[in-house]
Amino acid sequence: MAFQSNVINTQPTNARQYAVTTARSSEWSTSVFDCCDDCVICLCGAFIPCILGCNVARDNGESCCLPFLPGALIALRTSIRNKNNIEGSVCNDWLVMACLPLCGLCQMAREQKIRG
Repeated sequence: MAFQSNVINTQPTNARQYAVTTARSSEWSTSVFDCCDDCVICLCGAFIPCILGCNVARDNGESCCLPFLPGALIALRTSIRNKNNIEGSVCNDWLVMACLPLCGLCQMAREQKIRG
């Protein structure tokens, strides 16, 4: 049996080109400070935020118990932002939920109501 070497001198030329498309980023539909734009959400956020947090988590496909875990509202806000292609960062999410938690919760509820 004789040894035959097959040397490959060229690469395959049947190359495919892929186009990467990204969805356009958007902004929050309302500001963090627009708490009174929706009176029902505003009152719920002011007097029974635990119920509003459960509703926001449930509408996002999460467990109703999620808002009761430490730091979970930051993760929930990040999830809503990513799902709706809203510009921002985890740092901004942390700032809103650490400094203005009820306003941030109301903003998430309004966003879900507006975007369906």
